[in-house]
Amino acid sequence: MARVVIIGAGFAGHTAALYLGEKIGRQHEVTVVNRYDYFGFVPSWVWVGVGTMRPGQTTIPLKPVYERKRVGFIQGRVTEVHPDENFVLAEREDGSGSVRLAYDYLLIATGPKLNFAATPGLGPAAGNTYSICTLDHALEARDAYLERIRRLEKGERQTFVIGTGHPGATCQGAALEYISNIHKDLVKRRLRDRVDLVYLSNERTLGDFGVGGLHARYKGRLTSSEEFINAVYKEYGIRSEVQKGVREVDSKHIYWEDYAGTYGETAYDFAMLIPQFVGQSLKYVGADGDDVASKIVAPSGLVKVDATYGLDYPTLRATPEAWPATYQNPSYANVFAAGIAFAPPGPISEPHTTPNGTVIAAAPPRTGMIASIIGRVTALNIVDLITKGTMGHRERMSEMFAACVASMGDSLWDGEAATIVMYPVVPDFQRYPEGKGRDLFVTHMELGTSGAWMKRMVHETFMYKFKANPGWQLIPE
Repeated sequence: MARVVIIGAGFAGHTAALYLGEKIGRQHEVTVVNRYDYFGFVPSWVWVGVGTMRPGQTTIPLKPVYERKRVGFIQGRVTEVHPDENFVLAEREDGSGSVRLAYDYLLIATGPKLNFAATPGLGPAAGNTYSICTLDHALEARDAYLERIRRLEKGERQTFVIGTGHPGATCQGAALEYISNIHKDLVKRRLRDRVDLVYLSNERTLGDFGVGGLHARYKGRLTSSEEFINAVYKEYGIRSEVQKGVREVDSKHIYWEDYAGTYGETAYDFAMLIPQFVGQSLKYVGADGDDVASKIVAPSGLVKVDATYGLDYPTLRATPEAWPATYQNPSYANVFAAGIAFAPPGPISEPHTTPNGTVIAAAPPRTGMIASIIGRVTALNIVDLITKGTMGHRERMSEMFAACVASMGDSLWDGEAATIVMYPVVPDFQRYPEGKGRDLFVTHMELGTSGAWMKRMVHETFMYKFKANPGWQLIPE
C-alpha cells in the first residue's frame, strides 16, 4: 500500500486530494494536513471584505468531504520534512501534540507565507493596513471598512488605497476586484463623492497582473489590458499609481519607491495592500540531521521543481519550455509541489531595477484556476507512479489556459465583472507573435453585467465541485 501526504488544502492541495481519493483512495492511503478545518474559496473573500457575502458562504468543512473520498485529514501544520527518510512531522492544531506521517509520495501545496514583515508596518498585525488573503483578514478588513463607512456617513472625506504592499508582490487581480467592489458599494450607499480611491501597484503598466499584460480583440480591434482596465478606472474615478514598490507603512502614509528611484508617499485613511508571497517556514532535515533545504527549496522558500532556473529575463522570455511540466522536485523524485508553493523559473512580467538597486517586479500568479490545474496534474502523476511506475501528465504554464472573472460589484442587476481569458498564461512569442505571445482566437476581454452573473455562477459551481458532489469531475479546474 502506497502512502501519499498532501501539505495544504487550498485550491492545489484540495483538488489533488479529491483526485487521489477518487483514483486510489480504496487501495492506498491519502492524508491531508491543513491548518484550517475548512477549504476557503479565496476569490469570494473580496465580497466578504466589503461585507456583501457571509463568510460561511465561502467555506467548506473538509472532514466530511474527505471521509466520502477516502482521504485522511489532520488539522495541523507540518513543521519538518525528512525527505531522505520519507516522513513529515506535524503539530496538531488542537494542541494535542505532534504526529509523524510516513509517505511514499509527498505533495507540498502549502500556499504562501504572507510576508508582511518584508515591508515594515504592513499588515493587520502592525495595525496599519489590511489584507483579504485569509478569511480572518477579510473579516478584519470588512470591519475596518464598515467603520470607515460610518465616518463617511457623518460627513468626513477619506482616501482609500488598495493595491500591493511590496516591490515583488503578486495577486494584483485581487486588489483590482477589491477596489472595484468598494467603488460599487460606495455608489450604492451614495457616499462615493466623499472618497478618493487610489490603486497603488508594482505593475509595469495597469492591467499587467504579473503576466506581462495581454492583448485581445475587443469591440473589433486589438486592445491591451492596460487600455481595458484604464477605461474602467476612468469610468469609476479611480486614480492609478503603478511602477511603485512599497517600502514602509505607518498609520497615515504609504512610503514607496518608483521606477525612477524617486521616493515618495501616499496618504491614506484605509488601505488594503497585498503582501509579498514566499514559501512557508518548513525545516527540511536530512538523514544525518543536516539541513537539506537547498535541495528542495529556492531562497524564497518555494519548492524547486522541473523548471530551468537561473536564466536571465530575455532568455526566459524566449524559452517557454523553461517552465515546469510535472512539478516534480529534481533531487527527490517522490516530492512534488503545486500552486503558489512551487518556485517559478522567474517572472513573466519584465522586472525593473531602480537606480537605487531595488527590484520592482510583479511576481507570477499561481492561484485559483492555475493552482487547481497543477493540483490535478500532480495528483494524476502520483497515481501513475503508484499504478504504472511512470508519469503521463504534463502541463506547463506556457501551455496552460486560464480564465479570470474579476468582480466589479456583486449585484446581479447593476454589478459588473471583467471576464479575461488567456492562452497561454506564460506568453509564447514564437508560436503567437501576432498576439504578443498569446493566441488571439482564445484570448478575450469583456466587461459587463453578464460577467457579474458569470462570477456568481463560478462561485456556486466551484463550491459544488469542491464539496465533491456528484459529477464534480465534469467541472473543469
